[in-house]
Amino acid sequence: MNATASLKVTFCGVEFPNPFCLSSSPVGNTYEMCARSFDIGWGGVVYKTVGLDYEVTITHPSPRLNAMHRGPQKVVGLQNVEQISDRPTDANFRDLAKLKRDYPDQVVISSIMGLTHANDWVELAKRSQDAGADLIECNFSCPQMTVEGTGHKVGQDAAIIEKLTSLTKGACTIPVIAKMTPNVADMLPMALAAQAGGADAVSAINTVKAMSAVDLDSLVPLPNVGGRSSSSGYSGQAVKPIALRFISDMARDERLKIPISGMGGIYTWIDCAEFMLLGSTTIQVTTAILQHGYRIVEDMSEGLLDYLNDHNLTSPHDIIGKAIPNVTDPDGLSHEHQVVSEVDPELCVGCGQCYLTCRDGAAQAISMTADRKAVVDQDECFGCLMCRHICPVEGAISYKTVPHHGPPGC
Repeated sequence: MNATASLKVTFCGVEFPNPFCLSSSPVGNTYEMCARSFDIGWGGVVYKTVGLDYEVTITHPSPRLNAMHRGPQKVVGLQNVEQISDRPTDANFRDLAKLKRDYPDQVVISSIMGLTHANDWVELAKRSQDAGADLIECNFSCPQMTVEGTGHKVGQDAAIIEKLTSLTKGACTIPVIAKMTPNVADMLPMALAAQAGGADAVSAINTVKAMSAVDLDSLVPLPNVGGRSSSSGYSGQAVKPIALRFISDMARDERLKIPISGMGGIYTWIDCAEFMLLGSTTIQVTTAILQHGYRIVEDMSEGLLDYLNDHNLTSPHDIIGKAIPNVTDPDGLSHEHQVVSEVDPELCVGCGQCYLTCRDGAAQAISMTADRKAVVDQDECFGCLMCRHICPVEGAISYKTVPHHGPPGC
């Protein structure tokens, strides 16, 4: 393999040494944290969202997090009630300026949120540019911010998005990104409003408004903050399919001319490649860092570079949006063929999982032989492949394509 590929990407006219960025969150809350991430190899940092001190004093609820586990797998989802930075505004902008001075070749993005008055966005934009930020990200999406004119409530109103984007864009000369909320049925109108307001890019998704659990003894949802809780931002591997849906929705629409920075459940280089194939130019990460630390960027970099080289590609730009032509609405899917399952009797261990799932939730097309081997009646099978997804033995259940023969039994 000839190592000819480069991970450099250009986003909004700014060159990133690689597409991997910290998203605006606890993982990029101070100079020291961001500097350490740069030393390890992250290409950019979206600094934790900054507001103005005189508007409201931010204090974070405690405990801030509740994790969803799946058996032995820790943190498949993470609910948080944290808000924007609780550090003084001046301290944050000093850290931003120092970060850019010390790491001129890596990208520093200032995330901002005006709290009450539209003019907040103007002041924050000016201070971001004065601090040396390469880009600004307007946080129109935090599900924990409930002060009037903030967070995801702004992100659900196209007119306000356009207005605040325009104000921010008019106050600076550096590129402006609008961060979209997933707490809408359709993100595209909001992205188009940001574009109309002058945004140079959009980023998506922020956390999904959710409630992760209820303590069955205290009857308080989690996290339990002084005897009460609320729905709030949910992240982690569990939200990746939602993120890919919103990214592809925007990338598919020809009216949206600006690039996308993608985030939501990204843990590995494969996740990164999938986001890029569906339209993302840069990648932002938080929850995976909370679990595994900054060093995950090493896997992301090595894996994506190997993928590019294996496919004789020279740049991440060669894969951005390449899967979009293969995305269609459900009525555009072919009905000419269907698939049917096949079980390899040499690999089948006779656990009966496929039999149970087919009997109680599918076509009742699987039976068990006397020696506990699963057998598929392919005339009855309608190809949902739940048996294959649930089988504990890799390769024991495969499938083949057959002509469509109508509903089972016809």
